[in-house]
Amino acid sequence: MPVHRDALTDVRGIRVGHWSDRRGATGCTVILCPPGSVGGVDVRGAAPGTRETDLLRPGTFVEQIHAIVLGGGSAFGLEAATGVMRYLAEREIGFRMRDIVVPIVPAAIIFDLGIGLSRHPDADAGYRATARATGGAVAQGTVGAGTGATVAKFAGRERALKGGVGTASERLDTGAIVAAIAVVNAVGTVRDPDNGEVIAAPRADRAGFLDATAIYRTGRPWVEPGAETRRDAAAPAGAAGEHTTLAVVATNAKLTKTEANRLATVAHDGLARAIWPVHTSGDGDVVFTVATGEYALEAGGYSALEAMATRAVERAIVRGVRLATGLAGVPSVGEWPARRRGRGRA
Repeated sequence: MPVHRDALTDVRGIRVGHWSDRRGATGCTVILCPPGSVGGVDVRGAAPGTRETDLLRPGTFVEQIHAIVLGGGSAFGLEAATGVMRYLAEREIGFRMRDIVVPIVPAAIIFDLGIGLSRHPDADAGYRATARATGGAVAQGTVGAGTGATVAKFAGRERALKGGVGTASERLDTGAIVAAIAVVNAVGTVRDPDNGEVIAAPRADRAGFLDATAIYRTGRPWVEPGAETRRDAAAPAGAAGEHTTLAVVATNAKLTKTEANRLATVAHDGLARAIWPVHTSGDGDVVFTVATGEYALEAGGYSALEAMATRAVERAIVRGVRLATGLAGVPSVGEWPARRRGRGRA
């Protein structure tokens, strides 16, 4: 009987490794794919930072991928994928062109600069994360690409809460498995779709949350009370490009490249169910998919896979926030006083 970890590694052959820099409040997470894996992607945010996503689209030449990198450091962090490629190439893993091996390693990043020491993962960080990748339990919370992640930032970083990495899996009765890992760095509030509970929203002055709906209804950028007349007042919160949620959905099902891309599209519903607002002009939201091809879906099985992929993504997002710990002066939801928290509006 396969071990059920409720993690991305429940899909056999998938391995996950993290590299974390807690002083720099940044890091990267590497997902290694077994041979023959088909990839897909859907980029929904208007401010993405990505690498090698075009080759995942239907109609392009390359069918299979070897790894995916999720990283901090904004566009600088895409450098981590070079280290992953080096690690794989040293082991002759990649797309073969005559006697040359080129690993196919798509990547996407979040903006976490300014949280800690404004460092970023580099090629060495990517190499180390790859070397640490295992098919066992996956560390969650303030780790890897989620080390410097924050959420609920539209009232300013000084009112944000800690985001992080989360993972979850869903097993269908037929034997198909679909799992997700998410890096949650959203501008919006985070809520639990199971019960509507607001998990993270901008912090109120001493405890609880601000009313996110009321803030957005004003139609104006949030400005701290009393800051309107201060010459040193901070710029309005919610600057473009500073917020992103990334996810990788993996399944043991056999999918075509078109189906893998469509699964990524539907899996974005998991972001929309757990984060509000999402896919904004300032977000770089991306969902990747990996299909290992171990299991042949039965008739009607693909629709069930789409539904459960959404479920895995939303659960991964909730875990990424709930399991995070405070860092660089940003408290986690577990550390923020619970008074006035609950089924508040957001």
